[in-house]
Amino acid sequence: MPDKRDYYDVLGVSKDAGDKEVKSAYRKLAMKYHPDRSDAPDAEERFKEISEAYAVLSDPQKRRQYDQFGHSGISGQYSQEDLFRGVDFEDLLRGFGGGGSIFDMFFGGGGGSRGPSRGRDLRFDLDLSLEEAASGHETTIQVPRSENCPTCNGSGARPGTNPASCGNCHGSGHITRAQQTPFGQMISSTTCPKCGGRGQIITSPCEDCNGSGRVRRVRRINVKIPAGVESGQHLKLRGQGEAGPVGSGGSAPSGDLYVFVNVRPHPVFRRIDDDLLQESHVSITQAALGTDLEVPTLDGRAKIKVPPGTQSGTVFRLRGKGMPSLHGGTGDMHVKLNLRTPTNLTSRQRQLLEELAREFGEQKQGKSFIDKIVDEVKGAVQ
Repeated sequence: MPDKRDYYDVLGVSKDAGDKEVKSAYRKLAMKYHPDRSDAPDAEERFKEISEAYAVLSDPQKRRQYDQFGHSGISGQYSQEDLFRGVDFEDLLRGFGGGGSIFDMFFGGGGGSRGPSRGRDLRFDLDLSLEEAASGHETTIQVPRSENCPTCNGSGARPGTNPASCGNCHGSGHITRAQQTPFGQMISSTTCPKCGGRGQIITSPCEDCNGSGRVRRVRRINVKIPAGVESGQHLKLRGQGEAGPVGSGGSAPSGDLYVFVNVRPHPVFRRIDDDLLQESHVSITQAALGTDLEVPTLDGRAKIKVPPGTQSGTVFRLRGKGMPSLHGGTGDMHVKLNLRTPTNLTSRQRQLLEELAREFGEQKQGKSFIDKIVDEVKGAVQ
């Protein structure tokens, strides 16, 4: 099978790697690509790939066959169910989701059975304001999805009738063929072309779903967003995705709904992790003489005591005025002060500033004192 990557390359280990090294490499990659933990679009395929590589390299007999014959030595000797049989994935994956879900991912059912696969996962993007993200938000979203037809309960058969077992696959939904090769018996399994993998034939289709067993509905779903959520984070609502198909083994579980959060930019505050940053302005006299300055926060206004002689760019911290953390506690608010340059001076204001310049011993050279002080303030602000 030339399209498959080398199992050692998949796990990132050398060919003489010991059992502990192989196991450690698998756990590290499984934690990175497990579909319950990763948002990568190819996470499930990568997880299947590394799980198959581990199933082979962790078994001494399979590993010897692979080392001698490559992928042909494995596919020629083992069905996919046998490939994973005996590997304790539940113990390997305990503590970070999924448990023993390898058979579910590969075969659509536990224990290697060929039941109907689970329904498709769905994604919903939810926009929030910074205030909503800070306080937590509960809302109702409308999600278009496929559901089992209520008229036929998802069977696809007209009420009062039953689907017939597919004679081509004998109700299993797949066709298994065995072929002798120089490496032994090769077993291949394909979806039954007659029933499409359902294991059943609809002889009298339901009029409401035209025999598909599915109808399209817009479902209203309540969502609770915790306080402190950030853009890019998501909630997983189990079973709120598309309905699983109905086959000879019964109804498959529904997929999951992933609600991805986007926190809109705020006109005043900029978020940095759990802290907030804002910029406020003071006049030259306020910075020189000191003042009490009111600044906005997420829960009202707060006062900052600006001491005399404060320089432009000084940052003040208001403890506990930032964003709540998902792990507990609250961040801080950081207020950066910028000097506001006076413009459109009256003759009296210009006269006073020039008198002040003389008091400081500053001489007019080239540019007027006002022009110089404006340039200096601009430079400090930048």
